[in-house]
Amino acid sequence: MFSKSRINEPGPKGEGDKPKAPEAPMTKPTTDYTPAAPRGKVGASILSADLTVVGNLKTSGDIQVEGTVEGDIRAHLLTVGESATIRGEIVADDIVVNGRVIGRVRGLKVRLTSTARVEGDIIHKTIAIESGAHFEGSVQRQEDPLATSRGALPPPVAGEGV
Repeated sequence: MFSKSRINEPGPKGEGDKPKAPEAPMTKPTTDYTPAAPRGKVGASILSADLTVVGNLKTSGDIQVEGTVEGDIRAHLLTVGESATIRGEIVADDIVVNGRVIGRVRGLKVRLTSTARVEGDIIHKTIAIESGAHFEGSVQRQEDPLATSRGALPPPVAGEGV
C-alpha cells in the first residue's frame, strides 16, 4: 500500500529524472518561399521535339528548341537542339546550333557544333564552327550584328547617288 518512492519529495530525483536544460523558445515556422532560380532569372523556355510552332517567337529570356519552328526567333540565348529545325531568321546574343537552321543567323556569339546544319548567312561578332558542322552561306563579322534589320541594305557610301 505504501512505498518508499520519492516521487512527491522535493530535491534531486533518480538519474532519469535529472532536471532538463531549458528548451529554446518556440519559433514561428518560416513561410518564406525560396525559388530554385534567383529572382529575376527565369529558366529557359523549352519547345519539345513533338512541338511545331508556326509564327515568330520573341523573348528577353532563353529558348531551347527541340522541335520545329517556322518563323523568326529573337531571344537572349537560343539553343537549337539536335532534333530541331528552324525555318526563319534567328537573332540572339548567344546562339548554339546543334540542329538545322534554314535562314539567316545573327548573334554576338554564334557556335555551330559538329551536328549543326545551317543553310543561310551568319552575321556575328564572334563565331566558332566545330569540325563536322555543315554550313552553306556566307559569314560576315560585324561589331553589332543585332542592330541590322532583315533585308536591310548597307548605308550608301558618301558621294554615291541613291
